Amino acid sequence: MDVTEFIPTLLIAIGLAMDALSVSLAGGALLKKNIIRTALAAGGMFGFFQFLMPVLGWLAGAPLSRFLQTVGSWIVVALFFFIGAKMIYDAFKGKEESVNLTGFKVLLLLAIATSIDALAVGISYGLMNSEIILPSVIIGVVAFLFSFAGVLAGHKLSSILGTKMEIVGGVILILMGVRFLVGIFV
Repeated sequence: MDVTEFIPTLLIAIGLAMDALSVSLAGGALLKKNIIRTALAAGGMFGFFQFLMPVLGWLAGAPLSRFLQTVGSWIVVALFFFIGAKMIYDAFKGKEESVNLTGFKVLLLLAIATSIDALAVGISYGLMNSEIILPSVIIGVVAFLFSFAGVLAGHKLSSILGTKMEIVGGVILILMGVRFLVGIFV
C-alpha cells in the first residue's frame, strides 16, 4: 500500500472510529475503577469488530448490504436511544450505577452496532475488487486507539464534571441514534 492508498484508508478509519470514540467517552464517564483494564477491553472489542466487519462485508457482498440498510439501522437506533436515555435517567435520579457500558454483553452489542458502517465499507472494497486485509488492520488499530483514549478521556471528564458527564454521554448516544435514524430516511 503506497501513500496514495494509505491516506484515504486512514481517513476512512478515522471516520469509522468516531462512533466507537463517542461510545467510549460515554462509557468512560461511568467508570469508578479498573480504568486501564476497561479502556483496553473497550479498545480491543471495538478494534476487533472494526477490523472484522470490513472483512465480512468484503466476503458477503451486496446482498448483505440490502438487509443491513433496512433491519440493521433500526437495531442500532433502538440500542443507542435506550442506552442513552437510561444514562440520562439514572443521572437525574442520582443512581450510583447506571447502564454499564463496559459490561461484556453491552460492550459486544455496542461494538457490533458501531461497526455496521465498517461492514458497508468492506462491501464497497469488495465491489471495487480491492484488497481488504491491510485496510481492515488499519481500521481496527485506529478504532482501538480512539476507543482506548475515549474511555480515559470520558473518565477524566467525569471526574471534573461529575454526573453532568453522564448526561453528556447519554445525549451523545441519543444523537448517534438520531444520526442513524436520519440515515434510514435519507
